[in-house]
Amino acid sequence: MPDTRLLDALALARGDLDRAAERRDDAAWIAGAWADESTRILLVHKGSALVDWDGADAGGAASLVLTTPSQAPVDGVRVLVGVVDGAAVFAVLAPPEADVPEAGEGQRWCDLRQCGAQLDDTGAALLVAAVALANWHATHPRCPRCGTQSQPAQAGWSRVCPDDGSQHFPRSDPAVIVLVTDADDRALLGRRREWPPSFFSTLAGFVEAGESAEMAVLRELSEEAGVDVDPSALDYLGSQPWPFPSSLMLGYRARLAAGSRVAVPDGVEIEEVRWFTREEMRAAAESGELRIPPRVSIARRLIEHWYGGELPGSWSRP
Repeated sequence: MPDTRLLDALALARGDLDRAAERRDDAAWIAGAWADESTRILLVHKGSALVDWDGADAGGAASLVLTTPSQAPVDGVRVLVGVVDGAAVFAVLAPPEADVPEAGEGQRWCDLRQCGAQLDDTGAALLVAAVALANWHATHPRCPRCGTQSQPAQAGWSRVCPDDGSQHFPRSDPAVIVLVTDADDRALLGRRREWPPSFFSTLAGFVEAGESAEMAVLRELSEEAGVDVDPSALDYLGSQPWPFPSSLMLGYRARLAAGSRVAVPDGVEIEEVRWFTREEMRAAAESGELRIPPRVSIARRLIEHWYGGELPGSWSRP
């Protein structure tokens, strides 16, 4: 029987962050926190943050470079990300054209794909929330009802239209991501059309309107790989935010239904599908014939969960 325990320590779903939601409407508290030099500021620019990388090079965790309010840029949306060890942490969401500090010695600007797995738990939680909000503010500058330029509210967690007073909040788009196995416990991976020949991953897709996550699993595997999944053999293993720009990945294990059709790629999104035994996957990964997603992705955790341990190699987004 497959291991159905929930995945732990997903790279972008770590940290017990106090988001201090009760403070978002407290203008006096927000102003006082911004004036307090014990407050810490995270600068986000084009989806990246400044990271102290020395620890990661030595095999430890990377850490976010945080400043004080007096050192922070004055432009950009200010977001109360949370409270850590009694101190408020704000993110400043700098516009693309902003001048930002250069990386110092041992530092680098990096995005979540590059450093999400290397950050400590608190750093990962802070940066995921900040990047998700940065993407939302950048893509939703106007009221969806009337088109008027909206204004940030609730310490950056909503936007309000000055004309009709409507309030709008960030949304997460649910998507399923699935590792499917057959009667011989082989794993099915797919390669998207735009990926190099060695790049493979689990199959995934968005949950459509009026659809449950479980229905989406069955539909996506049928559409992308032409296989039929046993609806009574779906195991939910965990979720991870994927703020590129606003997905929430719901991870599943699935098994083929008896008499399933043969796996065939749809030729539109998926160019190739392959079945792997554990021995075949290990050999292909070691030779470089197969490259699976980076450790920041829940896709890799699903693959290694089935495999039973870590696999060599990785790839970055093309």
